Amino acid sequence: MTTVPQGFYIDTAANRAVAQAPAIGFGEGYGGAVTQATSKTTGVTLNTRAGVITMHNAELAAAASVQFTLTNDKIGGTDVVICNQGTGGTGGSYVAECIAVAAGSAIFRVTNISAGALSQAVTINFAVIDCVNA
Repeated sequence: MTTVPQGFYIDTAANRAVAQAPAIGFGEGYGGAVTQATSKTTGVTLNTRAGVITMHNAELAAAASVQFTLTNDKIGGTDVVICNQGTGGTGGSYVAECIAVAAGSAIFRVTNISAGALSQAVTINFAVIDCVNA
């Protein structure tokens, strides 16, 4: 077994990395930020393992959904991309989800679950988890 700083160690016999709390997550240098340019459906590019996407502040009607693509060379076809609403936008008024993953991209859907139309620059936090299917 090889020891790695900050609560991680490599279990070579089991071919896995193990973390001791609270060491789960990405450290400095693994994240980034990007902002949509023209609409809530405008795709964005950010080549980091984690990050924040600031959506355009165009209006989103009550119960309406929008989708956009994140282009990211850190995403593999078998990876898992997780996301949630960040601090931008009224908390509890949106549901953010990753609905598709392919090598180099992920598609996000954001739904306004409030009772009224909202014009906010919603932030979406995301992280890419490396996975294999073999």
